[in-house]
Amino acid sequence: MSAQPDAHSEALERALLHAQAWLASLPSRPVGPRVDADTLAALSAGPLPPDPTPAADVIDELASFAEPGLMAMPSGRFFGWVIGGTLPAALAADWLVTAWDQNAGMRFATPATAVLEETAAGWLLDLLGLPPGADVGFTTGATMANFVGLAAGRQWVLEQAGWELDRYGLTGAPRVRVFVGSERHEVIDLTLRYLGLGAPIVVDADDEGRLRPDALAELLRAGSGPAIVCLQAGNVHSGASDPMGAAIDVARQHGAWVHVDGAFGLWAAASPRFQDQLTGLERADSWATDAHKTLNVPYDCGVAIVARPDVVRRVFGVHTSYLIAADASGERRSPGDPFEKVPELSRRARGVPVWAALRSLGRAGTIALVDGLAANAGALAEGLRAMPGVEVLNEVVFTQVCVSFGSDDRTRRVTQQLIADGSAWMSGSRWHDRDILRISVSNWSTDAADVALSLAAVARACAAVDAAADTGTEKRPAATAVTPPVTAPHRWTEDRD
Repeated sequence: MSAQPDAHSEALERALLHAQAWLASLPSRPVGPRVDADTLAALSAGPLPPDPTPAADVIDELASFAEPGLMAMPSGRFFGWVIGGTLPAALAADWLVTAWDQNAGMRFATPATAVLEETAAGWLLDLLGLPPGADVGFTTGATMANFVGLAAGRQWVLEQAGWELDRYGLTGAPRVRVFVGSERHEVIDLTLRYLGLGAPIVVDADDEGRLRPDALAELLRAGSGPAIVCLQAGNVHSGASDPMGAAIDVARQHGAWVHVDGAFGLWAAASPRFQDQLTGLERADSWATDAHKTLNVPYDCGVAIVARPDVVRRVFGVHTSYLIAADASGERRSPGDPFEKVPELSRRARGVPVWAALRSLGRAGTIALVDGLAANAGALAEGLRAMPGVEVLNEVVFTQVCVSFGSDDRTRRVTQQLIADGSAWMSGSRWHDRDILRISVSNWSTDAADVALSLAAVARACAAVDAAADTGTEKRPAATAVTPPVTAPHRWTEDRD
């Protein structure tokens, strides 16, 4: 017996009310969660109930249980890690994607979602100045987007070396040398482990974390064989990008595949103000980004772009008797099936919220979004520089700000006090052998008032720490938020799901 529409109505109505209450709370609620996971786990302990529960009651219970354990990541005062908010059109589109419940792998079976994703893909390529014939796949996040690009690179460089990867695997294959900057994101190393490529060859970077093309050239000359060069658009601490044109020139001289990890920094290419930082970007072979960072769509949406569709489709294509191919002739210039561009055969239509976000913004709105994030980062940096005992450590070239409050100890205490205050959330990290407070401006809703409130929160945290030092007593942070450790490894691990 099929489900009746009324079976959904009450539960959906309750979900709408709870969602609206959550969104309405964001401007004023403390940013951090009020309880930790262990407390919630204790509250949720118990066996599965023996009898069914009405769907609407389940939604009420879910919202009530989760509310104190939620972090206000969509808040305009959340600057932790590199996490965006959600644009209204993207949020609503994501609800429709769930309601439609399309398995978006095959173009034949789900033409509406396939065409919406293809349209979004074309808009993305145009906005970012990337080759119009590139394939675009929608992944869970930047980890898998990087996986797609590097898997395509592995396939191509081994084919160029005469090795049949699909037949023989990696055993006995020529070693693929992968070159990375010393301040690449840890997810690149993780992805290389997924691909069986082992540890990368590390290239020196400058003080802002930009890979040095001269050092890359020296290392490439020191060896031979298949090579992949992985560049970075947007260092997670400084926001700086590798010198794309110069590095790609070096890579081309050695026949290397060039992949760009641009989880948030790739979006600088959409802005006339910042695109010069990425000059030459379009000459790479593959690119990865997170739509749920700078573009502000809901979670579960990375973007993998590969300039050679025939290569990526050889890696991820599946041919069985029960799947109806988008183009049975095998013509690679066709749009292809969505499953040929990502590691998943079955998936939700996660590119539809990208379509909605871009359709709602238009070109001008997308540029204004990128420029606005960077402008707010600049305003935060300016306000922090004006505070006594505060040092901004990076050149603020995009959306990242790194701050020291003097000694490592004082920086840790200020960060902890700020997080406990709850008015704003900024992450602790470690960069250039110093503990820092790191600010990532990624939310479309952050405005001048949020900047002012956040600067005031930092000033309060400094004052509280200094007052405690003057009296010789350690003040306990106010218990308005769960306070995590504030240090992290040099190559900070972001939310690259």
